[in-house]
Amino acid sequence: MNKKAINRLKVVLVEHGRTNKWLAEKLDKNETTVSRWCTNEVQPSLETLIQISELLNIDVKELIYSTQKD
Repeated sequence: MNKKAINRLKVVLVEHGRTNKWLAEKLDKNETTVSRWCTNEVQPSLETLIQISELLNIDVKELIYSTQKD
């Protein structure tokens, strides 16, 4: 079964020069959990996405792939 890329977390972390380890420490989460979010194996909660957006000082919409076709 194909897993669909829902979040852009891996890309956004690279764009901001941050690592999975940094995010895991800031959120007090296991590095494996953050890694699974970055590979879209599982998804973080909306509350967690909001926390991540605040840590990176970005709009939460930047963390999610758009469902709209241009």
